[in-house]
Amino acid sequence: MTSMTKITVNGVLYTVGDDINKPLLRVLRDTLRLTGTKYGCGKGLCGACTVHVAGVAVRSCQIPLGSVVGQKVITIEQLAKDRHPLISYWVKNNVPQCGFCQSGQLMSAANYVASKNAKTSDIDDAMSGNLCRCGSYPRIKSALSQYLKQQNA
Repeated sequence: MTSMTKITVNGVLYTVGDDINKPLLRVLRDTLRLTGTKYGCGKGLCGACTVHVAGVAVRSCQIPLGSVVGQKVITIEQLAKDRHPLISYWVKNNVPQCGFCQSGQLMSAANYVASKNAKTSDIDDAMSGNLCRCGSYPRIKSALSQYLKQQNA
């Protein structure tokens, strides 16, 4: 069902004329032209499309537009605009290779470190839903470990 729907993305209120059942990923990329969020598998298994909805990391390919009405959606573009400190740890540790999965990796990592229970020993579990075809997992873990150690110092 197509109607005019209001959603808040990165602090901006948008009115979109998309079907309320359309995946949020398609609305972000195709309608709003926020292309930092990537299409990976389309089944919520790889994490490339991870965004934050109401402070929770979600797979935007699995979330219908209608379910985010009245909630705040944050994408990688906002993390970049805010210069989230994790980004400097990603750069310092040369995390990205091809870079395709990195927006989803960073969104999941940012959600994890925002929790009060984030511990270095839990990084593997926290990031397990994000796949990296290049195998940059050791560098992701190193970047997150360094960030958490600095935060707890």
